[in-house]
Amino acid sequence: MSFRTSFCGFIFLFLSVLPSFTSPTLLFQGFDWESSNKQGGWYNSLKNSVSDIAAAGITHVWLPPPSQSAASQGYLPGRLYDLDGSKYGSQDELKDDAPYADGNGNPDSGVDYPDAPDIDHLNPRVQKELSDWMNWLKSEIGFVGWHFSLAKGYAPSITKIYMENTSPDFAVGQKWDDLSLGQGGPDAHRRALKDWVNSAGGSVAAIDFTTKGVLQAAVQDELWRLKDSNGKPPGLIGILPQNAVTFIDNHDTGSTQKHWPFPSDKVMQGYAYILTHPGIPSIFYDHFFDWGLKEEIGNLVAIRNRNGINTTSSVNILAADADLYVARINEKIIVKIGPKMDLGNLIPSNFQLATTGTNYIVWEEGRRQKYFCELLISSY
Repeated sequence: MSFRTSFCGFIFLFLSVLPSFTSPTLLFQGFDWESSNKQGGWYNSLKNSVSDIAAAGITHVWLPPPSQSAASQGYLPGRLYDLDGSKYGSQDELKDDAPYADGNGNPDSGVDYPDAPDIDHLNPRVQKELSDWMNWLKSEIGFVGWHFSLAKGYAPSITKIYMENTSPDFAVGQKWDDLSLGQGGPDAHRRALKDWVNSAGGSVAAIDFTTKGVLQAAVQDELWRLKDSNGKPPGLIGILPQNAVTFIDNHDTGSTQKHWPFPSDKVMQGYAYILTHPGIPSIFYDHFFDWGLKEEIGNLVAIRNRNGINTTSSVNILAADADLYVARINEKIIVKIGPKMDLGNLIPSNFQLATTGTNYIVWEEGRRQKYFCELLISSY
């Protein structure tokens, strides 16, 4: 069987929304599990949302697998160069959407994937032909990076080879393992993610499933979980934030699949956390557009960008109780999550309200005074 017909892994593609990479990376998942069923094609539909996505400060949009596939969602690709065979739209429609994209794979060097035959990623011919295809997606279509789905389907050393052969501007791997919230469970879980990143060469990011699992448990009256034994965030962002992609839900955990959904009434508390903390946040299409959360999420993104919150920002956790979490990030903003409103002296007088929602508040240092000074300067 040829490597193309036996290819059961997938590479999702990232397209760049902003013309430069001076802003900290902020991801947007531009599809869900039902997007391939969109009348008129998903690429054409997404085109109408590009201005809103760019206005929110998003730098990269994650698109679904673009090749012809036995599965409508693109996860069983066959003819890799046939982008006109995709259920999401045609190659020309995809190029019209530029900039943005996504990618993945599965071989004999990792766990089995029962829905499709394995591919031998250790074979130099396979490595060359897949690398050639990925580089074609960059040069011909306009993709700038990869999402390695089912990354544990092959050894991290294979991911390292494809990273070195294609030099993406950004790439992230999906290594999704079961998470135990018992003593030591989150720490072991995030260290496995860290080990995968290091074994894959250190330049690829990992989806921070540890943060998602702990966070969606924490917002259900267990906010004490958001502080580890060293006083740091308990997810991958607590030990390797520069390689951690944080998220609330995606097409697998949420959407119509709902394999591991975030509590729906607490989604904005989740975004208040990931958009004020270090790491590389990812915003889900469904939340931003279908749930009507564009303005609330946009406010948090603006605060993040205005205060230079990035992958290496410092986190000083001021409170982590069952009903209250308060943290100061980069000494510039303070975020409060949870129903408790008695904050004592936790919020200094020079911090001003920046945004608020159901059970979350964000303050910025000296925001009013800064704007007042700018007004005086601009009047001369």
